[in-house]
Amino acid sequence: MKRPLENIKYNISEALELPIDIMMDLPRLTVIGNVEASLLNHKGIIEYTEKIIRINTKSGIFKITGEDLEIKTILSEEIIIMGNIENIEIIS
Repeated sequence: MKRPLENIKYNISEALELPIDIMMDLPRLTVIGNVEASLLNHKGIIEYTEKIIRINTKSGIFKITGEDLEIKTILSEEIIIMGNIENIEIIS
């Protein structure tokens, strides 16, 4: 069951037609083909190698696997990953 504060945030975002991911601090993943992934609303990097990148979020851990992976950009709210992306998992 959702907490009361989350219910209020959800209702406000619906009423004002605001993006729910911003109001609820949920991650937003955008993937371009198999060469780039952009993750908004992250909580930090857990693991970073050329084959595996694990990123913490409010909804769980995003595990990105592939070849020649690299973090192109890292900001407080966004991470952009480049390389040959083979798989993306969400581990809650």
